[in-house]
Amino acid sequence: MTFSQALTRLKTGQLGAGWMVVASLLFALMGVFVKTGSAHFSAIELVFYRTLFGMLSIGVVVLARGQSLATRHFSAHLKRGLFGYFSLLLYFYAITQLPLATAVTLNYTSPMFLAGLSAWLLKETLGPRVVMSLGLGFAGVVLLLKPTFSADAWLAGAMGLGSGLFAGLAYLHVRELGRLGEPEWKVVFYFTLISTLCGLVMMLWQTPSPLGMESLGMLAGLGITATLAQLAMTRAYRDGNKFVVANLAYLTVVFSSALGAWLWGDVLPLEGYIAMGLIIVSGIFASRR
Repeated sequence: MTFSQALTRLKTGQLGAGWMVVASLLFALMGVFVKTGSAHFSAIELVFYRTLFGMLSIGVVVLARGQSLATRHFSAHLKRGLFGYFSLLLYFYAITQLPLATAVTLNYTSPMFLAGLSAWLLKETLGPRVVMSLGLGFAGVVLLLKPTFSADAWLAGAMGLGSGLFAGLAYLHVRELGRLGEPEWKVVFYFTLISTLCGLVMMLWQTPSPLGMESLGMLAGLGITATLAQLAMTRAYRDGNKFVVANLAYLTVVFSSALGAWLWGDVLPLEGYIAMGLIIVSGIFASRR
């Protein structure tokens, strides 16, 4: 490798890392819009509007490029979409009920669940590092949920943890779709399509919340931050070192903690931040298996 090639690779890797920092901040801001939007909408409605915006945005771009949305792997997309939808629904509910950093951290237990599910369902062998990471993650979850389960917010804590479980299941099927050769944009499109249809069905069981200028602004902010975050994350994984980018994704927890403290005074006790650190370390180790 020549010096110029090495320099180009370094710059590309730095660019990928930069995109992940941007994506992490945008995902944290998405959480802010979910939390503020909960004053006007239910979690079901927030998920519906978020995925509807994403579906329309991706669909317009794909059709403008003349690409086909047809797929031979709809059953795999359906499973990924359903697991992803319930993960997002539980996640949004947790955000509306818990401190933002707590809800985000619980959702980021997905690498732990992915490692455990891979061993259980795919019969993958877990090395000592992954086993240790699962132990650290479990300790972090117990420590983080300790005050939650002693208060009225125990259901929201369970929902947040459930969002991590369903996200792990969704990522299993994302890996399967990758092996089948499905492009990332098609995976994201079908996820938003299936989630939007699920949300539409769920909304039939409740009275729609009225739309006003303030609430429309929140929905726009939710859709824009979520879509831009998805695009930035995709670019980061395309241009950067996958391990570095995956680790930087945990900056969402840091940004969410700062935003939660600034906007709502959500300052966790010391053990809460220790728990968040354990879960982050667990996710980093689990992703290296």
